[in-house]
Amino acid sequence: MSVVSKGLEGIVAAETRLGEVNGADGILFYCGYDINELVKVSYEEVVYLLYYNKLPNRTELNKLTTALRAERELPQGVIDFLKAAPKTAKPIDIMRTAVSMLGCYDLSRYDLEVSENMANAIRLTSQIGVIAAYYHRARQGLELPPVRKDLSEAAHFLYLMNGEVPSKEAEKTLDIAYILHAEHGFNASTFTARVVASTLSDMFSAISAAIGALKGPLHGGANEGVIHMLEEIGSPDKVDAWVADALAQKKKIMGIGHRVYKVLDPRAPHLREMAIQLTSQLGESKWIQMSERIAQIMREQKGLNANVDFYSATVYYSLGIPTDLFTPIFAIARMSGWTAHVLEQWSENRLFRPLSAYVGKPYGQKVVPIDER
Repeated sequence: MSVVSKGLEGIVAAETRLGEVNGADGILFYCGYDINELVKVSYEEVVYLLYYNKLPNRTELNKLTTALRAERELPQGVIDFLKAAPKTAKPIDIMRTAVSMLGCYDLSRYDLEVSENMANAIRLTSQIGVIAAYYHRARQGLELPPVRKDLSEAAHFLYLMNGEVPSKEAEKTLDIAYILHAEHGFNASTFTARVVASTLSDMFSAISAAIGALKGPLHGGANEGVIHMLEEIGSPDKVDAWVADALAQKKKIMGIGHRVYKVLDPRAPHLREMAIQLTSQLGESKWIQMSERIAQIMREQKGLNANVDFYSATVYYSLGIPTDLFTPIFAIARMSGWTAHVLEQWSENRLFRPLSAYVGKPYGQKVVPIDER
């Protein structure tokens, strides 16, 4: 009889050079670099690392940065869609649809001196933030600022969102958040992208599917759930009673625990530090106070630690980013990782085709004529 591993837990589906998640020790690294080292560089350097398996020198970084910034212009048809889309739609749904639309346009560029697949990877990594920011402004009836080529990926997103260049502190905060979310092994969305890519479908189909997987509350949607939880609690003095009641009803505490990490998520301390700094600057400390108390209770009572979503929610909220854009920001950061995985899948492709364990009716059922059923 076949051994069933629900959720593919413990199953090694393929090899990868891109990232390793060591859940037992709470270690995450990209291409051999510990995440605690990579927060010292820029997101663009991490993009280069994922694509080329090394950190760039200045010339290499400038070349990639120039390519990314050159690709920011969206096709007019996609812009028209963002303007015409329902104002009440979820931004993550708009993002998924817009990415799919990008695959309908022949945007081949021959001056990038890279393969067509790499060009599409660069295009998606460049344009995904523009899609999110433009829809956010369009749904408010605001004009869409022209893209700029003199800002980093993080700064450019905040500029498009707010119509003004962000502070260096805000830019650095989002840049680090991008780095921390760029890659995370064979998580649900990345594995989805690789499964689609393994059929030799196109890059845009693989990424659209990945965004669909990310949307779920058990994956990228969790950070949005954290803020909803904090808003429901309301104030630090109500945390203990709220958590006690939630645990009694066996409700899931959003942002706590992780499918892989058995100890502290290595990304959480960096986001926690940024959350503390931002809330102290803004004079609104209740969010981090509530978060810290929830984390303490869950650690002491359940032996569970905060994950990356737990503190990223407060960071984004403090940057003035609307709650329903939290998951799209996750997608913006993860785009480099997704596309790197698709490229890796194609480099030595094997169609994913797992087996299943049949548990239905016994074999040999006979058809009864419909009038006799």
